[in-house]
Amino acid sequence: MAKVTVTLDAELVVEVMVLAGAGSPQDAVELVVRDYIARGHRTEARVASPDEQRAPVEPAPQDQG
Repeated sequence: MAKVTVTLDAELVVEVMVLAGAGSPQDAVELVVRDYIARGHRTEARVASPDEQRAPVEPAPQDQG
């Protein structure tokens, strides 16, 4: 697999490392990117699923008082 070098703000990377629980900047950014891609695939699968034909949700009436 090809590798890419990206320059990021150090504070951003440190925050990602803390949130991801990763020990290195490389691992932290890779975890975030992989999670982002996985979420996209889950969303695509859910939207494309024909067996989830649900009735439209009507908004609840709001109290006027």
